[in-house]
Amino acid sequence: MSLRPFALERYFARHEFSAKYLLGSSDPETVSVAQLLALEPGSEDGLSRLRLGYTESAGDSSLRREIAGLFETISPDQVLVFSGAEEPIFAFMNTALERGDHLIVHFPSYQSHYAVAESLGLQVSRWSGDPAGGWAPDPAELPRLLRPNTRAILVSSPHNPTGHHFGRGAWNDIIAVARRHGLLLFSDEVYRGTEHDPGDRLPAACDLYENGVSLNGLSKSCGLAGLRLGWIAARNPALLARLAEFKDYLTICNSAPSEYLGRIAVRHSSELFERTRRRLVGNLGLLETFFLRQERLFHWQRPRAGTTTFPEFRDGSALEFCDRLVEETGIMLVPGGLFDVEGEFLRFGYGRADFPEALAKLEEHLAQRAPARA
Repeated sequence: MSLRPFALERYFARHEFSAKYLLGSSDPETVSVAQLLALEPGSEDGLSRLRLGYTESAGDSSLRREIAGLFETISPDQVLVFSGAEEPIFAFMNTALERGDHLIVHFPSYQSHYAVAESLGLQVSRWSGDPAGGWAPDPAELPRLLRPNTRAILVSSPHNPTGHHFGRGAWNDIIAVARRHGLLLFSDEVYRGTEHDPGDRLPAACDLYENGVSLNGLSKSCGLAGLRLGWIAARNPALLARLAEFKDYLTICNSAPSEYLGRIAVRHSSELFERTRRRLVGNLGLLETFFLRQERLFHWQRPRAGTTTFPEFRDGSALEFCDRLVEETGIMLVPGGLFDVEGEFLRFGYGRADFPEALAKLEEHLAQRAPARA
């Protein structure tokens, strides 16, 4: 295996903890330990009594019961808890797929969705969203991408970085294609719960399809990235067994304090979702006004879900703009090239509490900036 550097994560490593404003981050405003414990009286005492030994490799049994309750068809033994969402992506690629298999990836995408597969000798086809159509991929193209050696389809909805969210008809069509051809459907659902209208929330892939594999966690919709808890829910027992065996070579088990706090978070996930949703909707209104004033510099379409949006930058190199911006102002945006996208795009994240201040600082900078071209 020879993995190329993770461009997005290397960019964050350079700027995330030095920039004053993280205007391109995908995680929303975080929750403090005190705020989380306040959701359940007495939980602080429970945390202080927690023994710091090893935990169950599959995840704490009570945590898995809580997670299973988020689904319609899933039992606790059909849930595997991992360290964040990156670890289960890596485990899936190494256990469900083999060299020479073909994988279709909804694109643009988080780099590990396709780079890990490529490093393992898989063939990867990109099912690309159309920037002119709200980044929706063409449903008619998906069947045309199939090959005799296609093993899986990977999709993400709500989508990072674009904010696209499948409608129910498109979602059912994807599942029908996977079922018709006996394919695994790996569904990255880590932004599930960030729908701006909760009525737009889609059923989880693992609930609708016997070979659906749902990835989720606490980082995005709950604002708990620091707990480093993610999970896979699936009804395929052979796949779950392989994932569990592979995890023995990774983290083995999770942090006991994280799992304790994670149980509280999952039990109160609806409250945490709503906390995030209200901030997203409020900030999105400010962002819409900003883009109306800045039409010369950006072409933008309002997203329906998620914590990020991906406008086109119309005034030169997005990478050069972002590099200058963080150096001159301390505002970090994410250039679209880090997602292997052709053209000039920027990722805005609008889930943070300081978003109004950061956006105002950006607009102030733009007012002082000479255009790159007439």
